[in-house]
Amino acid sequence: MKDVFFLLADVWMIFVGYFLGWRFIRRYGNYLLGLEWMVVATSGSNFLVWSLLGGDEGSVLYGVAYFFDAFSRSVGITLILVMGLMKVTHRYKPSVAVDVGVFALAAAAGLFLRHFHGEDPHADRGAFAVAAFYVVVNLVTAVFLAYFAKRLWEAGARWPAIWTGLVTAAATTIAITYDFFPFPFDDANRTFFYTAALATWGTQGFVYFFAYRALHNRNAAPSVTPAQEAGASS
Repeated sequence: MKDVFFLLADVWMIFVGYFLGWRFIRRYGNYLLGLEWMVVATSGSNFLVWSLLGGDEGSVLYGVAYFFDAFSRSVGITLILVMGLMKVTHRYKPSVAVDVGVFALAAAAGLFLRHFHGEDPHADRGAFAVAAFYVVVNLVTAVFLAYFAKRLWEAGARWPAIWTGLVTAAATTIAITYDFFPFPFDDANRTFFYTAALATWGTQGFVYFFAYRALHNRNAAPSVTPAQEAGASS
């Protein structure tokens, strides 16, 4: 049964990543968020295929999984996420060169940092530094997401603000737990942890999309001037 929940969580993350990633691009022209959502979905697809094929640690898919994991934990669901959300918080419009550059940075980070996966952060100083880095960038991103939730609340999007706060707190818990505090009741493959992580990451993509849409619609709504308000009330 636990394997079924694991597969369902992975399929959920894949669906959210591809479907809403495409909508980010098609509807809002936001390539930063759209492509990062698709990167997460591709990571989930790779993880799903690897798991269904037996989970061989000698497989090429195993190394690819670590690359995608490092890609998103270092730059993707941190810097790229913040830059993408800034389109509705600060009307930020990055150039094509910036889009390409930040994804190139994420790819370089993924290629470098993936080598530290599998090492015990409690025994290896390099692995500890990388694990600590992941936690720090996640916490910094969480601070921006708290601001994002505040903007949603002020715009009258109360439920998107609440869900943004809840899913961000869950994702931060996953980030802290990931390397430093494994579940004591988990199995050797960390099935319970990865089920919780995949479900949380998929829900992040879902919640942030609709939160983005709420703030986008609020920004696009025509503003009412004090003179118009006075005229409407007279």
